[in-house]
Amino acid sequence: MATGISQERVAEAEAPEGPQPRSVRVVLLALMIAMLLAMLDNMIVNTAMPTIVGELGGLEHLSWVVTAYTLATAASTPIWGKLGDMYGRKGAFLTSIVIFLAGSALSGMSQDMTQLIGFRAIQGLGAGGLMVGVMAIIGDLIPPRERGKYQGMMAGVMALAMIGGPLVGGAITDHLGWRWTFYINIPLGAVALAMVTAVLHLPKKRSRGRIDYLGTLLLTVGITSIVLVTTWGGQQYAWDSAIIMELIALGVAAIIGFLFVEKHAAEPIVPLHIFRNRNFSLMSSIGFLTGFVMFGAMLFLPLYQQSVQGASATNSGLLLLPMLLSMMAVSLIAGRVTTSSGKYKIFPILGGALVVIGLFLLSTMDTTTTRLMSGVYMAVLGAGMGFLMQITMLVAQNSVEMKDMGVASSSTTLFRTLGSSFGVSIMGAIFTNRVGDEMKHRLGAAASSGAGNLASAQLDHASLLKLPAPVREAYQYAVSSGTHGTFLVGSIVAVALFVMALFVKEVPLRGAAPTPAKDQGDAPLAEPAL
Repeated sequence: MATGISQERVAEAEAPEGPQPRSVRVVLLALMIAMLLAMLDNMIVNTAMPTIVGELGGLEHLSWVVTAYTLATAASTPIWGKLGDMYGRKGAFLTSIVIFLAGSALSGMSQDMTQLIGFRAIQGLGAGGLMVGVMAIIGDLIPPRERGKYQGMMAGVMALAMIGGPLVGGAITDHLGWRWTFYINIPLGAVALAMVTAVLHLPKKRSRGRIDYLGTLLLTVGITSIVLVTTWGGQQYAWDSAIIMELIALGVAAIIGFLFVEKHAAEPIVPLHIFRNRNFSLMSSIGFLTGFVMFGAMLFLPLYQQSVQGASATNSGLLLLPMLLSMMAVSLIAGRVTTSSGKYKIFPILGGALVVIGLFLLSTMDTTTTRLMSGVYMAVLGAGMGFLMQITMLVAQNSVEMKDMGVASSSTTLFRTLGSSFGVSIMGAIFTNRVGDEMKHRLGAAASSGAGNLASAQLDHASLLKLPAPVREAYQYAVSSGTHGTFLVGSIVAVALFVMALFVKEVPLRGAAPTPAKDQGDAPLAEPAL
């Protein structure tokens, strides 16, 4: 083992110089395309789902089209990170692109819902490597001190995906057919594949260690159980149902077993020593909470805008612009300041504070809140997210050795993914219960059955206009009450995020001017080979 480690460090020290600036820009463009593919896919496909069900049938299996993709993405994320660390980042990334494109082509050719679910799982396997590959390759090419300059680009890709996804999905479905919502990935992916193959040059790795198959299996079972609990709980099955309890027990047992195996594995899929670093553990937790509150907000804001403020489905996406543009602008500014000063601790603190304030302001919205005011509230939340989204990854990567860059990137990504899964589930349960209770209160016990149906529905403005005036007014008040509850809970969760940010230690970013050595437990462990 000692020989393998020493050889790895020698290889890092002898690694060739990184690409010239033009090559870096070309690689970054390819990475942004890959990131766009991973983020855009679900949003495009969700828009086409009614049409897909209309042609293929199988309405009862509809949720599995999304769940299969999400499960495969979450379960494969840490595996891709470790494979990149062991056998080389470029090969793992190119393989993930090929798998994603194969899954996209097969999904477009699906003849029934069962085939589509299976092919979406293949697509999700590739997607798990796309995000991890992007983050880890950027970590290899660009020192943390310089990486802040590119944060605006990453935030821009996220904003483009969130706004453009539903619009592009609707346009493609209407004019080209739903199959092209999958086929559109192929030309974009081919461009990224060709650019990465031609321009990206990283040191080749040959690990003598064996893949941690048992750890991989236990982690996959644990992640799958968690995602299924958060996806099914309160929806397909009651929270206290036998299947949910069994999944919780299976998930807990698998995670405990995984931790035991990782302590003794020669080449652990997730080296537990990285969590001994305070900054890395804090950033993983902050990433989890950021995913929790952000995706919960992204889910319920459009519903509020359509049901209460009377926006169309298309306009509700555009009405998110204040939040997304604020997030992009603040992320760009924070990145520039980080690059020029090397300081970053203030940003997660500011981000946590603004997220708490923004979510609390959103919780005050009611049926009389104007679009202007809700836009201001969203801009505050977006600014908080802008301070957090990329800083968490930057600090996490700066806290580990270069040999662990992949698992650091995949672990941070996984925590954010799991956080979003928990956020959508828990905030969704709060929303549904609040809407149901409010509907029953306003319409009376006689209308409880109809109220229960409306509580789980997402009615657009056109559908609302067809309802009797008392029912429509009750539903709008109920949605307002539901969003109040979800955002209030989100702001309380965000307080924990803010408190964690206070304990982040300002450790010099690699690439900065040399500084005196600091606490061994928090200092970066190795310099990047560029």
